[in-house]
Amino acid sequence: MNANERPTPDSSLLRTFLEIADCGNLTLAASRLNRSQSAISVQLRKLECELKVSLFERDAKGMVLSVNGERLLPVARRVLAELGQVHALFQPALKGKIRVGIPDDFEENVLERTLADFARSNPGVDVVASSGCTVGFPEAVQRGALDIAVYSGPGDIAGEVFLTQKPVWVASGTLCLDRSEPVPLAIMDRGCWWQELPTKALEQQGRPYSIAFECSGLTSQKAAIRAGFAVGILYENSVEPDMKVLSPRDGFPPLPHSKRSIIINPQAPEKLTAAMARAIKNASSRGLAKPLTPH
Repeated sequence: MNANERPTPDSSLLRTFLEIADCGNLTLAASRLNRSQSAISVQLRKLECELKVSLFERDAKGMVLSVNGERLLPVARRVLAELGQVHALFQPALKGKIRVGIPDDFEENVLERTLADFARSNPGVDVVASSGCTVGFPEAVQRGALDIAVYSGPGDIAGEVFLTQKPVWVASGTLCLDRSEPVPLAIMDRGCWWQELPTKALEQQGRPYSIAFECSGLTSQKAAIRAGFAVGILYENSVEPDMKVLSPRDGFPPLPHSKRSIIINPQAPEKLTAAMARAIKNASSRGLAKPLTPH
């Protein structure tokens, strides 16, 4: 090798870098890569050594991209995407039809990226997507109405768990709450555990509340929160810049983590469901936001 040449980073190093960037946390990144935390720490150090730059800054929030890490991020995504296309060139094109259930509380970019990435990689596959509350997805998969679906819930849930998310109490940045008054809640009327989560948590704490706003979708709930009309529960990566996260210091109890899993009908086309599962996992991983600090 010429003395002025630098080694080209291995794709596995770039994949580790992307996972850490998306998760903002070494432990979570290691879990998603099915490797130990020490192993991915070694890979990160090797990549930084090869590039002769520091890619992350470590603070109380976790792993935050440095200026050089921000520069590398879009290039690493493009390189790995193009490598994936190389492998696809020599694989038989998938054909057929797949019916997929996707949560309507996914961030828009995750939903869009899942469908766009799958369609781009599998142009010969007809996709029929259903978006809604996941409570009915397991039964739909079991009776064959869906081939594959994402299911959400706390604790042990059916299917292959691929993502754990943290729900948080959220209010408008301008909302002032009087602890002597009932908490005005914005809840999603969905007939599932998510609807009951805020009321049960406040009841267990003994804090009074009132239902100020009921809706069936995430967009309406966010609007009520932004308007300063009510307090709601959102996933941590759904919190918007003009919202504030409420903590025990504000009198709000901690909430259980939520898991997302992939459930598949065993009679569905295996290659199609495997390809869709990869698209869902990749889009979800890239959609993760960094943890937020309570105000």
